[in-house]
Amino acid sequence: MPRHWLTLAFAATLVSLTMTSARAEKPRKPKPALTAGQYAMHDTHADEHVTIAAEPGDTRETEPNTRLDYYHHGFMPLRVIVTNDSDQALTLDDARIHFITADNTVIPAATDDDLQRRLFALKSVAGTKIPMPAPIPSITIHHKPVDKQILADDNDFGFQTTTVAPHTTVSGYLYYDVRELDDPVLEKAQLELRKVRYAASNKALDTFEIPLKPAPDPKAEKSDATK
Repeated sequence: MPRHWLTLAFAATLVSLTMTSARAEKPRKPKPALTAGQYAMHDTHADEHVTIAAEPGDTRETEPNTRLDYYHHGFMPLRVIVTNDSDQALTLDDARIHFITADNTVIPAATDDDLQRRLFALKSVAGTKIPMPAPIPSITIHHKPVDKQILADDNDFGFQTTTVAPHTTVSGYLYYDVRELDDPVLEKAQLELRKVRYAASNKALDTFEIPLKPAPDPKAEKSDATK
């Protein structure tokens, strides 16, 4: 087979594989959420019958199975779990969910644009060019844009609803830019939630303050166990 036909066949195969991969992409699912009180890091308002928990994704067991690796790009994944044991629906539409560092620096949850700026690669837009023998023009294979993966992750792992019906639990992942913080970033930090409201009356609940802590160091635990 002539060389240029081999090149064309190779390019066609790559295009076919790329299209197949795009079609094969399926929604991903986070682990089913427990009620908020079952997580180690939570704040319960007994009078309001509401508990909110946070689960940092700083270990292999708790990190969400997202398409993109936010944690290793400097974003701390935090799963927020809201359990409403009251008889009134709650709304998170106006909620402010902030990461508060040990020195009281306030970090808001990252937006899709924030994630895009950090993770975006020009190569993903430009694509990969496959040179072809003259006079055939080169073929460009366009990779899946990162922003579409961010949106897909948000659809699969973000809050599916901002309404928490009575006696139900909802959860979703948020991401916080901790790249400039000293390790361990969770040490003496907390997650603060303001303006969680009752849906009918629009009355705000008291502020929730959830103390955070880093995952135990496996090496330290192993060392302690041998003493």
